[in-house]
Amino acid sequence: MWTGDGLQKVCESTQRVKQIGFMQGRLSPLVNAKIQAFPWNFWREEFSAAERHGFRLMEWTLDQERLYENPLMTRAGRGEILRLMDAHGIVVASLTGDCFMQAPFYKAQAAERKQLLHELREIADACAELGVRFIVVPLVDNGRIENPRQEDILHAALEALVSTLMQAGMKIIFESDFPPEKLRTFISSFPKQTFGINYDIGNSASLGYDPVEEITTYGAWIDNVHVKDRRRGGTTVPLGTGDAKFSEVFQTLADIGYTGNYILQTARAADNDHAGVLCRYRDMVGAWLGQVHHAS
Repeated sequence: MWTGDGLQKVCESTQRVKQIGFMQGRLSPLVNAKIQAFPWNFWREEFSAAERHGFRLMEWTLDQERLYENPLMTRAGRGEILRLMDAHGIVVASLTGDCFMQAPFYKAQAAERKQLLHELREIADACAELGVRFIVVPLVDNGRIENPRQEDILHAALEALVSTLMQAGMKIIFESDFPPEKLRTFISSFPKQTFGINYDIGNSASLGYDPVEEITTYGAWIDNVHVKDRRRGGTTVPLGTGDAKFSEVFQTLADIGYTGNYILQTARAADNDHAGVLCRYRDMVGAWLGQVHHAS
């Protein structure tokens, strides 16, 4: 029988596992050799695979291509997603909107921008129906903000969604390549109740940022964390082989009181054993988080 410290350790370990989720598609074969894309042929099977491998948390992915064919964007599809979530005990707490990076509304003109903003509102409504709490808007790569005008357009458009977000208990959270002080200034201009930051460990490592400086500068706005590894100036590599300072990241997040999720957006398996490598990465993150607990 577990008592005292032993029971507390078991409960804390269970909580850590619940916090560690995966990016949709990581339990499926590659789609057109892409590291990340919606798994059209396997999205249903990923729910049972997730349950089988002990995952309880998934982050949905949404691409611009075939946007309205994605099950998230159809009434029948949302009904099926809800049934699968219930049947397999899976929570979809967040969505990565790669569509916003692939077709950024703040870089579009006139009619195209109007259509993209309409799509954004429909995505928000769909997420609300499924109980998704966080919509990740990546301001990186093709979606990076390049000038003040784009930032102004982004700000005005998203401010118009505040009431919708509040009613649904949702947040839009930004993934950005801004340096720490600039990102804090940027996020401070949005209402904290409905906007926040998605911290990407690998992207920050690739940019050469100091994670302690980043997290202490804008950590109060961090609502979700993407876990991956990259070499400085390079692409995604297997966890623990790049320049990400995981111990510093997890310790500093603990120091600021972060209690949110950690989503594995990790490198794919070279031998196609995607489930095996994802489980290994989960165990690595769980061990890191456990060390943080004992060190704090």
